[in-house]
Amino acid sequence: MKEKQFAVIGMGRFGESLARELTRMGHEVLAIDLDEERVNYAVEYATHAVQADTMDEQVLKNLGIGNFDAVIVAIGENIQSNILTTIIAKELGAKKVIAKAKNAMHGKVLDKIGADIVVYPERDMALKLARSLVSHNFVEQINLSTNYSIIEIFTPQLFVNKNLADINLRNMLRVTVLAIRSGENILVAPGPQEYLRQGDILIALGHNDDLQKLNELE
Repeated sequence: MKEKQFAVIGMGRFGESLARELTRMGHEVLAIDLDEERVNYAVEYATHAVQADTMDEQVLKNLGIGNFDAVIVAIGENIQSNILTTIIAKELGAKKVIAKAKNAMHGKVLDKIGADIVVYPERDMALKLARSLVSHNFVEQINLSTNYSIIEIFTPQLFVNKNLADINLRNMLRVTVLAIRSGENILVAPGPQEYLRQGDILIALGHNDDLQKLNELE
């Protein structure tokens, strides 16, 4: 995998976790924060760490923010700083700007000012936890948009020893099975005659409401 360059702005819990994981995966990460203590700590896990006020356009220009593969605005509490930093990063030609939103209204503003991707870490974690608490099948979820997701769930008992044609999830719940994971093996784009076994994990795409119905099956 080709090494990429990322700038993560805001070293709160989300920003730190992201910077750590990207570094662990072998990518170059510039960690930026206004707080000196956070920056000193970030030196331990990021490729580079800089103390800077990202509401200052000249500062971001000097850091070459437009040259990174992606800029992640992970500033949490200071919404003004979050929004202005996103605007400046876009104006300086950043290839992709991903911005963290505190709430739905904040997210709408980030969408309007041109953020390429808006993420809601607290909301998404809460939804994930809620689903895992009420469904013994739930494994993982990737949000594609506000309404559509890809989820991983253990095959409901109702489907065990049946094939996809018998189940016909597309007609039943308007959900598409993208792949089936069985132990270490994964079958992509399974055919209608593929049988499901106890312990298989379904990777399915659909509207969140329909996926929730799938989650609720026993």
